[in-house]
Amino acid sequence: MKIALIQQRATSSPSDNQERLRSKIKQAAEQGARLVVLQELHDTLYFCQTEDTHNFSLAQPIPNGDACHFYAQVAKQNNIVLVTSLFERVMAGLYHNTSVVFESDGTIAGTYRKMHIPDDPGFYEKFYFTPGDLGFHPIKTSVGTLGVMVCWDQWYPEAARLMSLAGADLLIYPTAIGSDPRDDRDEQERQRQAWITVQRGHAVANGIPVIAVNRVGHEEDPSHSSEGINFWGSSFICGPQGEILAQAASDSEELVLFDLDLNHAENVRRIWPFFRDRRIDFYEDIRKRYIR
Repeated sequence: MKIALIQQRATSSPSDNQERLRSKIKQAAEQGARLVVLQELHDTLYFCQTEDTHNFSLAQPIPNGDACHFYAQVAKQNNIVLVTSLFERVMAGLYHNTSVVFESDGTIAGTYRKMHIPDDPGFYEKFYFTPGDLGFHPIKTSVGTLGVMVCWDQWYPEAARLMSLAGADLLIYPTAIGSDPRDDRDEQERQRQAWITVQRGHAVANGIPVIAVNRVGHEEDPSHSSEGINFWGSSFICGPQGEILAQAASDSEELVLFDLDLNHAENVRRIWPFFRDRRIDFYEDIRKRYIR
């Protein structure tokens, strides 16, 4: 199955971001892509750098918002399965960071609400997003069963394991992550490599391909209390043994296409039967916050 990742710089104009994505999705489909994955909160700048109540106006309802109608049309026109990332308005005062997966006929195959919500300098997501309430359930589509999660979820092996145990063929992470420009280059690179490494570990531990799609470029802090974020791009696809199969640059927009062999995971799990050897009778303590 040919997969496309679209790594893009965001602007302050949602319509501009959407139209550029429409063009790249069309280009990917013309090159044979059947699954297209977008980065986290792709329609806007990463507004979580500050706590500003005006930003709640960016949220839209699902499935009846303009963004859903737009991407449903794009998926249908290009006959592709499309993984999007939207700011969801449930009601006044209740919002989620939500991935919506569109089937190739434009219908919604399923949704996933980000479960792990960060609250760090420059990433004030707890101000905006209620933690997800849909659990870790893969989404069945015409191209396979997709274990879709979002950004901060990618650091948690428990989430990757639950998606894999539930039958996901792929783990997919729309992402918005980068470095503080005030950090030295070595520290920025350590963080980028840690981000790549932990997800490759999920692939190995679960015998499953992983797709991560990150935004790229510098975005200023609207409050001017920091120097903003350097989003490090580096979107990638890795195979079930953690092997990097395709990767975008760290400093530029890019359309990445790769023809992924989904059957390879079956062979890997046969030689590395981690699921068989799990000691589920001794894992009760994993549900505790800490162990005394």
